[in-house]
Amino acid sequence: MGKIYKKSPIVEAVCEFQFEEGSPWDLTVPGRIYEKVRSTFPILRQAERVTVSVLGNPEEFGPQFGTLSLMQFLRKDEKALVQVGTHLLSVSVLKSYPSWQTFLSLIKRGFNTYRDVAAPKGFRRIGLRYINHIEIPNHDIRLEDYFEFCPRVGPGLHQDFGTFALGVQFPYEETRDLLNIQLASLPKQTPLSDSANVVLSLDYLLLRPGEVTLEGVFQWIDVAHQHIEDAFEACITQKLRQLFKEVKK
Repeated sequence: MGKIYKKSPIVEAVCEFQFEEGSPWDLTVPGRIYEKVRSTFPILRQAERVTVSVLGNPEEFGPQFGTLSLMQFLRKDEKALVQVGTHLLSVSVLKSYPSWQTFLSLIKRGFNTYRDVAAPKGFRRIGLRYINHIEIPNHDIRLEDYFEFCPRVGPGLHQDFGTFALGVQFPYEETRDLLNIQLASLPKQTPLSDSANVVLSLDYLLLRPGEVTLEGVFQWIDVAHQHIEDAFEACITQKLRQLFKEVKK
């Protein structure tokens, strides 16, 4: 992210756009997009995403589950992909994370192609998310030695606790945007593993979509990325940076 690490913990970065439902759409859109990006993303797959919506009427109160059909276009190494669904576009890169400029160029390629083909009217949601898998080679650790963002338990409770999940939301840009930071423990990769594994995710969202235009979207993405960079560095200590092997510029 802001600093360059030889052992980057990033396992996935995703930029997702959800467009206004009143925008034009037909079943030929994914295929037309694929024809324009297949030189970079030649592998074609179909996928399903589980969706959850909350019903507020008295007869059907509660969550309602559904599925969203997606077309995936993957690079040959399957380390980068574009997903297209009804009024939806996402661009992802997987481990090993290349660089922000490389990822941004893929986002621009995907977005500009989608815009040319589908002619969306505006946004319903935009999100930029980074997922970090952090392995510390000793399960018997003090989290506060490695993280500035971690659970705290009072002196009357056991200090040697097991699984945990922590999440906090922070408003940004005069409450236009929201950053959701989550830290959670992961199960051991093998029963004999002597390392601690956690996932640190940073999800930056646009809360007021009417304030970002199609023309201004990349400015929003730059702002989102900068806030994620700053927050990531604020979440970790120098001891963890040493594990990541910071590359001095």
